[in-house]
Order: sequence, then structure tokens, then C-alpha cells
Amino acid sequence: MKKVLIVEDDAAIAELERDYLEANDFAVELASDGMTGLTSALNNSYDLLLLDIMLPQMDGFQVCREIRKHKEIPILMVSAKREDVDKIRGLGLGADDYVIKPFSPSELVARVKAHINRYERLSGKTAKEELLVGLLRIELPTHRVFLSDKEITLTNKEFEVLVFLAENVGIVFSKESIFERVWGLEAAGDTATVMVHVNRLREKIEPNPAKPVYIETVWGVGYRMKNVKSQKTREH
Repeated sequence: MKKVLIVEDDAAIAELERDYLEANDFAVELASDGMTGLTSALNNSYDLLLLDIMLPQMDGFQVCREIRKHKEIPILMVSAKREDVDKIRGLGLGADDYVIKPFSPSELVARVKAHINRYERLSGKTAKEELLVGLLRIELPTHRVFLSDKEITLTNKEFEVLVFLAENVGIVFSKESIFERVWGLEAAGDTATVMVHVNRLREKIEPNPAKPVYIETVWGVGYRMKNVKSQKTREH
């Protein structure tokens, strides 16, 4: 049984989320403030974290930042805040998704299942050991990325987006297609999530993010991984 931690100070919302998840065979634990949620997340094993933003003691942004220093479990931020800046901030701190209140409980369950399934499938990839694109080396089994032999730290979803594009070099994908293929849900117009992750990837892997060598924008269409000639890494 998959285990989910809900960090939410509104008891009615927390209980609603718990009831729907338990009805779908999830084991659920609750925390009503940021500090308690952070302590639980760091000291216990969970398959996913549902994290509200406006919390007592420590807000969801701070909790997400601290968890990402130690763990890579999927984090879904839940908030009534609709501004893009809040969504961008949450995703930039390492959250895998951002759900706006009020939401459909069935959609929330679907998102939880999709993120857990993708995280497990990604972690267990064994069909191919690595992908090589230019000076990028992506080790699939170990979830590690190297640029010119220097390891690059990526969040779960940054890694998934990079792997998806690297597995389809030269093919252009719309933001909606990337969202559906990586997040497993219809985009429903939420392309900001993809843009944030692509921009974060460029900051980490591109020599000059303003002039991308790897992830190219095809204006009016979407993104593609350029066919950069792979180079063998140095022998040590």
C-alpha cells in the first residue's frame, strides 16, 4: 500500500483529501503545520507528499526546499493562490506539480497516482543504461546526469523532462504533449509547468541559457532536443 503524507492546516480539506485517497487504497498520515510536516517527511518513508503553501510555523515553500535537500519523493503543492509567480516559485523549489483549490478530489487522486507511478517507473528503468547527447550523459538506473563529467543535480521532473527529450532527439513536442507524456495528465492549458522545468534545465545544462545548445525552442510549436554529436567522457 502506497503511503501519502498530507500537510494541511485546514482540517476539512485534509480530511477530504485523506478520505478520497484512502478510498483508493492509499495509507494516509496528516500534519497540520509546516514544522511537523517537515519532521515527518524527513524521518519517515512516504511515496508522495501533498503540501499546502499557507501553513503555520513554516510555509510550504520552506518545507519543500528543506525536503529537496534530502529526498526526491514526489511533492504536490496544493494552494488557493492562483498567481503564476507562486506556481513558478513552487516548481522552482523542486515541487513536481501544483494543484489549485478548489479542485476535484478525483483529479487529485489521479495526479497522485500518476506521479507515484512515474517516479517508480523512472527509478526502476533498466532497459537502457544511459543516454548520450553532446557532453551530456544521463544514467537512467541511478537517476544521475553529468555534463563534461561534472554531475548536475536535477529534481525528479527536471530529470523526466530531460530523459523524455533525450529519448526523442530531433522531434518537436508541444508544451501540452510534454506535460501529458511526463506528468501523465491532460495539460488543461497548464503549460507554465513545462516552461518552468525547461528554463530550469537550461540554467543547469546549457553553457548559455539564452542561446541553448541542447533544448531548442521551436517558436509556435514547442521544444526539441537538438541532435548534438555525443562525445565520450574522459577516461580517469
